Amino acid sequence: MARAGAKGAISADPLDFAGWPGPGWRRLVRFAQEFVVVPKGAGAGEPFKLRPWQVEIVKGLFPYRGGRPRTGLVSLPRGNGKTTLAAVLALYELFASETVSPQVMVAAGTEQVARHTLKIAQRMIELSPELAARAHLLQHSIKVPHTGGEMVTAASTVAALQGYDPSLLIVDELHTVSTEDWEAATSVAGKRPQSLTLAISTPSDSQESVMWELVQHGRKGDDPQFYFREFAADTGCDILDHDQWAKANPALGDFLTADGLLSVAKTMREAAFRRYRLGQWVGAADTWLPFGVWDKLAVDRQLQPGEKITLGFDGSASGDSTALVACTMDGFVAPIAVWSNPNDPGWRVPRHEVTETVAECFERYDVVELAADPWGWRSELEDWAKKFGERHVIEYNTAYKARMAPASDRFYAAVMDGLIHHDGDRTLSAHMGHVVAEQTAVGAIIRKDKRNSPRKIDAAVTAVIAFDRAQFHSKKKKRRVAAW
Repeated sequence: MARAGAKGAISADPLDFAGWPGPGWRRLVRFAQEFVVVPKGAGAGEPFKLRPWQVEIVKGLFPYRGGRPRTGLVSLPRGNGKTTLAAVLALYELFASETVSPQVMVAAGTEQVARHTLKIAQRMIELSPELAARAHLLQHSIKVPHTGGEMVTAASTVAALQGYDPSLLIVDELHTVSTEDWEAATSVAGKRPQSLTLAISTPSDSQESVMWELVQHGRKGDDPQFYFREFAADTGCDILDHDQWAKANPALGDFLTADGLLSVAKTMREAAFRRYRLGQWVGAADTWLPFGVWDKLAVDRQLQPGEKITLGFDGSASGDSTALVACTMDGFVAPIAVWSNPNDPGWRVPRHEVTETVAECFERYDVVELAADPWGWRSELEDWAKKFGERHVIEYNTAYKARMAPASDRFYAAVMDGLIHHDGDRTLSAHMGHVVAEQTAVGAIIRKDKRNSPRKIDAAVTAVIAFDRAQFHSKKKKRRVAAW
C-alpha cells in the first residue's frame, strides 16, 4: 500500500490502454471499474462501477466524440457521493485522459474543504496496486510522472489560483464561492484549448450567489459549452414524499438509505431539509418571502415618462445601501437607483448624486409622493419638500412598527396574490431574498438576518414603502370618484 510522501523513481510501465475506447466517457467508465476501488461505505473495497445516473453525468462532461464542454455544474443533494465522483473524474484526468501534462485543481471556499476530494483520491490510489505503483502521494498533492499529471488543492480566491493551468478544475460546494472568485477560477482554467471547470454543489441559500446565476443559465439549455444537471424534488412537495426523495436523490436505495433520510427529515428544519436533502432552492430558513415567488412576478415593463408613481427612499451614510424605488398606481415596482458600498472603508453615499436623481424623477414622472425614512437625511428631506412641495414629500419612519408592520403584511399579501409586479432588477431581487420577518403584535417586522449582516435589504424596505403609498393614493382616488 502506498504512503503519502516522497518515494523512489517510478519503475512500473505506463498503463496500457491499447484496445480501449478513445478518450471520453466510455474510457472513463472502464477506467473506474478496472483501476479504481470504492474507498468507503457501501461496496468498500470493490471495483468502482459507475451507476447509470453517474454515467449520464460523465457522458455530458466527457463526450466520446468532439470537445468537452468548458463549464459544468451538477446540483446534487448531500449524501449522493458528489466528492467521491469528483475524485474518480480527477484520477481519470491524471491517468487515462491522454491530456498533455494534465493538471487537476480542486478549489473550494476553504482549502480544507478542497483537500477532502484530494484525500479521497489518494485513498483510491492506495487501494489500487496499479495506480499506487504509478503515482507519488504527497501531503498536499498527487503526481503521476508517466503523464506529467498533478493534482493540487486551493482556496477559491484570486491569489490562491494564480500561476496554475488546470486542465480540470473542480469547484467543490460552489455555494460557498463568491462571484469574484468564480470568475478568477474560470479565467485560470480557460488557458488551455480544452479545459473543463466543473462545479459540484448543493444549492445556495441565497439568490445573491454565483451558483444561482449559473443554475438560471443552465436551465435555459441553450449553451452547448455549458453542461448542467440538476437533481431536485418538485417545488412545494411534501417533504415526506418518498417519490420526491427518489427524484432528488439518485443514490436512494443504493448507498443512501430511506430510513436515514426519514430520520433527518424528522429532526432537521424544513427549509434546511429541502435545500440539503431535496436539492431545492428555498433561500434561508427564515426568509420572509417563499423562495422563487418574487422571481415569478417579473414582467417585461419599464416606467414611462409622465407615468404616475410614488417614490420610496431609505438612506444610509456608508454601511447599508441607499435605495430609491418607484411604484406605479397598479403595483409595478421598479428601482430607480441603489447606492451600495463597494467594500471601501472610506466610501460615503454620494448625497449630491442622490439629490440629482430625485430631481430627475420629479422631472421625468408624475411623482404623486416621495416617502422617505428621515434617519440621517432630514436636511435633504426639508430641501426636497421646499423644492417639490410639502404635500409631495413626507417622512416615513421605518422604525415605527405600528406603521411598518401593516405595510409589510399588505406587501406580502399582494406578492402572494400576484398583485405586485417588478422589472426583474437583480439587486432588488437579492434584497428581497435577504429579508427575514419577525412576528409582533402589530404584524411582521421585516429586518436583516442579523445585526451588521452583509446581506442588504434596503431596496426591499424601500419597495414596501413605495407600494404602501401607491396603494394609499390609488384607494384615495377611488374613494373620491365614488363620492362624486
